[in-house]
Amino acid sequence: MFFYLSFLTLTLIEIALFIALLRFFRRLQKSERLLTELQTNQENILDKLALNAGLEQELMQSFTQRQRELTNLDVLLEEKAENLRKLLEQAEGVLRSPQFLREIIITGIRQGQSPVQLAKSTGLSVDEVELILSQN
Repeated sequence: MFFYLSFLTLTLIEIALFIALLRFFRRLQKSERLLTELQTNQENILDKLALNAGLEQELMQSFTQRQRELTNLDVLLEEKAENLRKLLEQAEGVLRSPQFLREIIITGIRQGQSPVQLAKSTGLSVDEVELILSQN
């Protein structure tokens, strides 16, 4: 009887160990699946980071190129502004030349404008307009 009782006890212990071993392997399989999933997620994150780094690099290159273009455009704009200033100075010189003022006044009188109107439009006094008219 002692033999049967010890055999039964050993058998129950073996069954308990077998069940514990099965649970351990199931948990191990679950841990392996979880680890595999984490590795996959980590690879996806690394791929996304690499893509973001590439996009950031392209953005910085584009920004640098735009800055160069803006600098070039600023230089061109300054050149154009200087040319326009020179043209305005030339136009002012032509507008203030006695010959041009005389032509404006004579043309204005022929079109029926009064000396007062011509004085306002040319920036001269009425006496100056009448003096120019008297010379013609």
